[in-house]
Amino acid sequence: MNRAKVIVDAAYEGGYAIPAVCCYNLKAVVATIRAAEAKRSPALIQPFPWSIEYADGLLLHAAAEAADKASVPIGVHMDHAQDPEIIRRAADLGGFDGIMVDMSHYERDENMRLSKELVEYCNARGIITECEPGRINGTEDGIQDTEDLEEILTTPEQAEEFVALGIDWLAPAFGNVHGAYGPKGPQLDFPRLESMAKVNINGPVAAAYMEIGARLTGKEPLTTVMEEQTKAMQKVIEDHMDWLKSAGKV
Repeated sequence: MNRAKVIVDAAYEGGYAIPAVCCYNLKAVVATIRAAEAKRSPALIQPFPWSIEYADGLLLHAAAEAADKASVPIGVHMDHAQDPEIIRRAADLGGFDGIMVDMSHYERDENMRLSKELVEYCNARGIITECEPGRINGTEDGIQDTEDLEEILTTPEQAEEFVALGIDWLAPAFGNVHGAYGPKGPQLDFPRLESMAKVNINGPVAAAYMEIGARLTGKEPLTTVMEEQTKAMQKVIEDHMDWLKSAGKV
C-alpha cells in the first residue's frame, strides 16, 4: 500500500491534517523527521521539482531513505511539478510516493489532457497523484507566476472532473495564493476546507532557516549554524503539527 496515501487517508478519517513540509535541502529533511518523531506525528517530505534538476535525484533518495528509517509514518511527495518531462523523470527515479501533477498554468482543456496522461504514467509506477484544477495566484519557488491569470475558486463541477481522472488528492483553489498574500491579507473560503487532510508548509520553515543563517553565519562554526538551522525548522514544524492536530496520532 502506498504510504503517503495511507497517511493522508488516516488523517481524513481521523479529522486532522498532515503537515507536508517543503524541503529544499537535507537539513529540512532531518528537521521534518525529528519533528515527526518528537511529536509522534505522521508527515510528508515535499521536495520541489528543482531538487531533481539540481542534484539529479540525490535529495530525493536521501529523503526516501530517511522516511524508510523513521519510527513514524513518513511519505515523500513532490510538490507542484509543472513540467511533464520532470514528472516522468521523477516517476522513473523511484523514491516518490506521490507527485503533484500541476498543469494549472494551462487552460482547462489542456490542463485536463496533460493531467490525465501524467496521472496514468504515475499510477502505472505505483505513485499516487495530486492535481490542482483552479488557478492560484502568486509566486513560489518553482511555480510559474500566475498573477495575470483570473483568480477563481474551484467549483464542485471542476472537482468532479479531476477526480474522474483517477487522481488521489485534489488541491482546490479556495482563495489561497502561492507565496505572500497582498495588502488585504488572506481571503479564504473556509467552508471549502472541511475535508482538508494535507497542509503544505513552506514559508515559515524557510524563514526560520534563513533567519538563523543570517544571524549566525561568520560568528559560529558552520556545524553549529547547520544544527541551529535544523532546530529552528524543527520547532516550526512541531508547532504546525500541534495546530493541525496530527501530534500524538502515532
